[in-house]
Amino acid sequence: MNTADVIVIGGGIHGCSTALHCRLRGLSVVVVEKDHVARHASGVNAGGVRRLNRHPAEIPLAMASAALWQRIEDLVHDDCGYRQTGQIRVAEGEPGLAAIAARRRLVEGLGYSHEQWIGPEELFELVPAISRHCLGALWTADDGHADPTRTTRAFARQAAALGAEFLTPCRAGMPRRAGGGWQVPTDRGTFSGAQVVNCAGAWGGAVAAALGEPVPIEPIAPMMLVTARMAPFVDPVVASFDRMISFKQSPNGSVVIGGGWRSRAEPDANRAHVEFGELHRLIGTTLDLFPVMRGARIVRSWAGIEGAMPDAIPVIGPSMTAPGVIHAFGFSAHGFQLGPIGGAIVADLVESGATSLPIEPFSIARFAGQAWREAS
Repeated sequence: MNTADVIVIGGGIHGCSTALHCRLRGLSVVVVEKDHVARHASGVNAGGVRRLNRHPAEIPLAMASAALWQRIEDLVHDDCGYRQTGQIRVAEGEPGLAAIAARRRLVEGLGYSHEQWIGPEELFELVPAISRHCLGALWTADDGHADPTRTTRAFARQAAALGAEFLTPCRAGMPRRAGGGWQVPTDRGTFSGAQVVNCAGAWGGAVAAALGEPVPIEPIAPMMLVTARMAPFVDPVVASFDRMISFKQSPNGSVVIGGGWRSRAEPDANRAHVEFGELHRLIGTTLDLFPVMRGARIVRSWAGIEGAMPDAIPVIGPSMTAPGVIHAFGFSAHGFQLGPIGGAIVADLVESGATSLPIEPFSIARFAGQAWREAS
């Protein structure tokens, strides 16, 4: 029988961050990952490091995570390709302007000032290549982006250097009570631990259901595409309030484009499909916003499986039915930036049962009973 203080199910950014932060607290850790580190959402997302346009409940966590991103190389001994380029979300028409006005009222009412309005002149100065039909934007100057696969692997590598054990590929079964702790059967034997952390992404709902607390999670497969290298023409990450797009140019000149366009996810088969019709619509949006892209050559497209919650925020916190189990899943395609602080929060909960950050909105209890079904 193999033992550890903490058994983490899932080797994405949140599982690897949890492993690192638990080791920094002196806790022994085993991470069980059915594929390899960064296989799905954590390795194939856009790599956005943003506080811009966060759900209000996520803003305190995003702020705390931003502080860790500022010293990411100290934390994981790798700069993770992190670049502080700023992030912009433009208004292309009157609906976008109305959305910006509502967003400004919301954020300023909560006491935050990180999202700043910029008019057309300043927008065109920051992003000269953007179409002149844009009317203005919200801008967070010290947001940016990083390399998602490199980042996730850096967390795993540093956790392993400090003594965490990673089992990959290794499929975990459902946790089961064993005396005062837990057992997790795997195809490499059974592991026992005082606590279990559910960082299983789109598969996290199955773990929760096995513990008697099912949630309405939806497996999704956000798509991305990347072009061949181009001469530099844009620094900030650009999105739109009017249409789905996320647009950035990497340091090597390639352009990475996404924004929430979804393909078909097959979590039971462990695969996702690329829907070329949807990508064609994304390309149309791209050409509207950046005419310079008309000469671009697409070299690759892909999709990764993620778990989406109906209220678009994750489940973070202790199980309501299984003492000693902590959930951190369902990040709804925007969990990458939260990875550094997500692991710290879980390590706090493992170590003391509490954390200083406000995680009550993310409790799995919000899905319990008839109240949620009636509200949804």
